[in-house]
Amino acid sequence: MLMKAESWKKKRDYTQAELDLARQILKAVKAGEDLHTAQREHPKPEGGGFVPKHALVAVYTHMVESGAWPEDETLLAKIRMKPTRTLSGVTTVTVLTNFHPCPGECIFCPQEDQLPQSYLSEEPGAKRGVQNQFDPYLQTSNRIKALAAVGHPTDKIELLILGGSFCAYPKDYQAWFVQRCFDAMNAGEPGVEQDSQSLEEAQTINVHAAHRNVGLVIETRPDLVEQESLPWYRHLGVTKVQLGAQSLDDRILRLNQRGHTAQQTLEATALLRAAGFKVVLHWMPNLLGAAPESDREDFLRLWGNGTYCPDEIKIYPCQLLEGTELYQRWLKGDYQPYPEETLLDLIADIKTTVPRYCRINRVIRDIPSTYVVAGNKNTSLRQDIQQEMRRRGTRCECIRCREIRKKRVSTEKLDLHDLVYHPAHAEEHFLSYDTPDDHLAGFLRLSLPEDTHFTSMTDLAGAAIIREVHVYGQSLALGEERSGVAQHSGLGTQLILAAEEIARKAGYQRMAVIAAVGTRAYYVERGYEMGTAYMVKSLD
Repeated sequence: MLMKAESWKKKRDYTQAELDLARQILKAVKAGEDLHTAQREHPKPEGGGFVPKHALVAVYTHMVESGAWPEDETLLAKIRMKPTRTLSGVTTVTVLTNFHPCPGECIFCPQEDQLPQSYLSEEPGAKRGVQNQFDPYLQTSNRIKALAAVGHPTDKIELLILGGSFCAYPKDYQAWFVQRCFDAMNAGEPGVEQDSQSLEEAQTINVHAAHRNVGLVIETRPDLVEQESLPWYRHLGVTKVQLGAQSLDDRILRLNQRGHTAQQTLEATALLRAAGFKVVLHWMPNLLGAAPESDREDFLRLWGNGTYCPDEIKIYPCQLLEGTELYQRWLKGDYQPYPEETLLDLIADIKTTVPRYCRINRVIRDIPSTYVVAGNKNTSLRQDIQQEMRRRGTRCECIRCREIRKKRVSTEKLDLHDLVYHPAHAEEHFLSYDTPDDHLAGFLRLSLPEDTHFTSMTDLAGAAIIREVHVYGQSLALGEERSGVAQHSGLGTQLILAAEEIARKAGYQRMAVIAAVGTRAYYVERGYEMGTAYMVKSLD
């Protein structure tokens, strides 16, 4: 046992003194002491500061694995770094593609040498990309290791591939990039590299891998989404697509040289939804030619019958950056960025109009304030908006604002709701389990498309489509159950059964699921089988 401990200590590069201090801190916290108090009472010698959380997590993990301590989720929750990263039920791993020319010529978009279009070297995600030479395997592997080291479960991975317009990259690069990400997720032992012979082999391994892919996200432009591309997205394993809509006003789009129309965004959104993909729209207030009132009007165009109705949205206020064409327009006096107070007031207003089926992922890009020439430089704008809404007594009902997060739930007290809405060319059912105080424990997106004979997708003929099943709360390891926690309590199964009944009554003969590679086994257990690109089940 001593040899094991010494080997373990060396691998993590902690001194014996740090390990001893970490054990003392953990014992104090286990006994009920506040973590910060315990850290202060056991500082490193000679003014060396406090023992970091990652060291505490490492010691806790070792003690559990060695059998010295039983698992203690309460203790782990106290020492886990940035627990909100996995409170939505999955662990997100973000990777960046290498530089490739973008077909767009947007006047607000920066370009740094050898970075993907619109990304800056000091952004956290871009930094990790540069550090790993944009290698997909290294980025994925190192990010998983980093998250595990600070106490996050990494067996359910949502892979987010950023880097401009992914669909503009050559197909062989796309396939290679995704394959190597899967290889990294499939690697079991640290330091033992996985090297599959094909994307299909890598995906097959991942169905039962240590780090299963439960979602694969790409970002692109609306004008690059074509019907013939959708089977390729499914071949890669894509389940969610981010689209840079930016504005729904053609005049604003032309002024900012976006290179597409609002109608193209609407068609791309409807096309993706008809194929089962989750749709994330990027919306950008404060573009050239816009004003706060026109932005308010533009935001309302997102919602309502026959419109976009995105599943998720990122609000990215236009930021004035040196080296862009917009910067030159600003120097000439043709453009004026909103002050922080104006932007805060605008977003606090529009957040109250977001439907309950949509999730606001972000309200500002992760661009360091040092890059911003003029206008808002507040990178914690979201927190200030929340504070302003509390002051006003207003409320946002988006998914993120209603997630149960750390809240303990009694599944017997949850209510099942069916929110029906009608985006372009579909009837959508947002099935949700809500607590009595209106927190969201889990949901399912069911799409009843107008045209069920999607020509290039044989799996979708005559089928209703489950586009997403999501149960919230702190991400748990696969197969783990815990009292008072929504995950792995059967809510997903109940949501699927409710969706099947709705589809059956509506006259659909089959159900299709746009399942991520790592969720295939879950759907097999619920009577689904693998079709060409979707999991399918007869409703007869």
